[in-house]
Amino acid sequence: MTDHDDGDAGREGRPSRRQALECMTWAGTGLLWSLGGGLPRAVGLETAAAAEGAAPFTFLQISDSHVGFDKAANPDARETLREAVAKIRLLPAKPAFIVHTGDISHLSKDREFDDADQILRETGLPLFFVPGEHDLLDDEQGRSYRERYGKGSRGAGWYSFDQNGVHFIGLVNVVDLKAGGLGNLGAEQLEWLERDVAGLSSSMPVVVFAHIPLWTVYPEWGWGTQDGARALGLLKRFGSVTVLNGHIHQIIQKVEGTVAFHTARSTAFPQPAPGTAPSPGPMKLPAGELRKVLGVASVSFVRGGEPLAIVDTPLVG
Repeated sequence: MTDHDDGDAGREGRPSRRQALECMTWAGTGLLWSLGGGLPRAVGLETAAAAEGAAPFTFLQISDSHVGFDKAANPDARETLREAVAKIRLLPAKPAFIVHTGDISHLSKDREFDDADQILRETGLPLFFVPGEHDLLDDEQGRSYRERYGKGSRGAGWYSFDQNGVHFIGLVNVVDLKAGGLGNLGAEQLEWLERDVAGLSSSMPVVVFAHIPLWTVYPEWGWGTQDGARALGLLKRFGSVTVLNGHIHQIIQKVEGTVAFHTARSTAFPQPAPGTAPSPGPMKLPAGELRKVLGVASVSFVRGGEPLAIVDTPLVG
């Protein structure tokens, strides 16, 4: 990443490019996001509990559960998803809902989806999904996923909804992957997105969630979306846009203008940092270290004036 430093002082309420770069982190779980100064702010769960009364609502992000995965990197991905759900149940404030940003299953098998559904139902919360590429591996290009999670959606599963003055957009960028595994939205979905946001006020906060990052993290590994810039161009008039993704199994965060990007940790296994291994894939850690790099994110919108910051609370440690 080659962003240059444009100084410490940006527009009032907006982090400078230097501050944005300082927010790129491998930290992980237990984040509460607040909307302040036109941009989201992330704080730890303890701070979230203290500020509970000021938050209009809270929602959670889970990603890359890979239910069915049972290799050396994690012999039982079901169990670590259960641990994430147990952590959710202990949150001091009950979230409004959960968004799952894909790879619910590992091989798109009905048994894997069944197990994931059973575990996630224990949260007692409404769930919203977008697919990962591992959810569309069946012979009918995602029939099992669409029948379970795509009801009421359009195309391959994209949709939008409003909650407490925030507009949420679930996008699908794992169909017709491009060279090297880059994500793809496609003309039909981009046309729908343009229509979807056309009537919104530019002051309305927007949250976009998809599986593969919409910004280019590391194209050599397919960690980006080929036509993601076109989608982001449709959102640039909004004063606050938060983009949540999974796929890369680690936290990388950055801010560009009024758009904050956040990639989530997996509940199953980590992947190497960009360029630090011959290829992406499950990364085996020493005994006792796995749960320190797995987790979920808690997201809350409140009005305030704090700059963007991040505090990590892993599943253990």
